[in-house]
Amino acid sequence: MTVSRAEQRAATRRALLTEGRRQFAADGYHHVVLAEVARAAGVTKGAAYHHFDSKAGLFRAVVSEVQQELGERVAAAAERHVDPWEQFRAGCRAFLSAGTDPAVRQILLLDAPTVLGWEEWRAMDEEASARHLADALTALASAGIIADQPVEPLTRLLSGAMNEAALWIAQGGNASAAEQALDRLLTGLRPTT
Repeated sequence: MTVSRAEQRAATRRALLTEGRRQFAADGYHHVVLAEVARAAGVTKGAAYHHFDSKAGLFRAVVSEVQQELGERVAAAAERHVDPWEQFRAGCRAFLSAGTDPAVRQILLLDAPTVLGWEEWRAMDEEASARHLADALTALASAGIIADQPVEPLTRLLSGAMNEAALWIAQGGNASAAEQALDRLLTGLRPTT
């Protein structure tokens, strides 16, 4: 069976992403050398530059992939529940627990904001997760499950709080304590009777 050029390019890109992710998670961005990623992936340095232009380009692609997977993990945790409030809580808890994942910790929480810069990191975070958080809050408010309030500032507050808590967990903070604090915070969104 012959492999097409497109399939070869896709396989090369996949190998570089896989190896890049492994090295970025294990060693941190500043200790990774693109030529070593290429060698470990079994491709030439030229192929690495062809696909990603630079180490920063490879890192950007890895960040995007890790963010997408984190979003899928959060959605999967939410989908295990039928009740919209429990879906929301489960998704938030799944996001927090991601701080214990070495790839999320090193790549998304520690390196991405400094390597990509705050604005680019925030834009990627907005696309990957904050807009889903806003959608969930809008649906909960529309259903009367949380108190009716402006969703955009609430989204920013919760997103920032959860990012900080995930970073705290990533740096050795108590995940159980963070989850309990998150539950108390979220309970405060419920309408008072």
